[in-house]
Amino acid sequence: MNNRKVAPNNVNDDLFNEKIPFRELLVIDSDGKQLGVLSKREALDIAYRQNLDLLCVAPKARPAVCKILDYGRYHFEQQKKAKEAKRKQHTVEIKALRLSPIIDTHDFETKVRQAKKWIESGMKVKIDMRFRGRMMTRQEVGKQIMNQFLDEVKDIAAIEKRPSLEGNTMSTVLAPKKK
Repeated sequence: MNNRKVAPNNVNDDLFNEKIPFRELLVIDSDGKQLGVLSKREALDIAYRQNLDLLCVAPKARPAVCKILDYGRYHFEQQKKAKEAKRKQHTVEIKALRLSPIIDTHDFETKVRQAKKWIESGMKVKIDMRFRGRMMTRQEVGKQIMNQFLDEVKDIAAIEKRPSLEGNTMSTVLAPKKK
């Protein structure tokens, strides 16, 4: 008997060849035709005669569905698809800016410029304003500065999370506007 062993370069949980735990299997051959319900040994014999492998594609079905195919090629294709999907995946980075209720105009303009640069490059910006000590009694000043900041960037940014006070920090999240 030809006992074919495939050694993939990383560990996976695919049920193939001798790893299949089921006694009876619904077998599909390499051309896509159903061979019917066979015992595991018969299915493996058919696969080995064709110099191919037996892969369980639907282990939860009763009986489990297995397909005769070249496992090495199948595994390579799966890795290629996963790598391609990962490459196309875009992660959105969130940059943070911290304002103060007693910020100077030049500092304010610098923060606005930096936020615009980040938003234009496709990043989200989280703006925090921390109230310390007696500043907690002057939250309306902080709200004014936050609204002024939002007015400055409203042409390029959409407000994803409205300004809200959580503890002693007021925060908002801005995202780039959809084109």
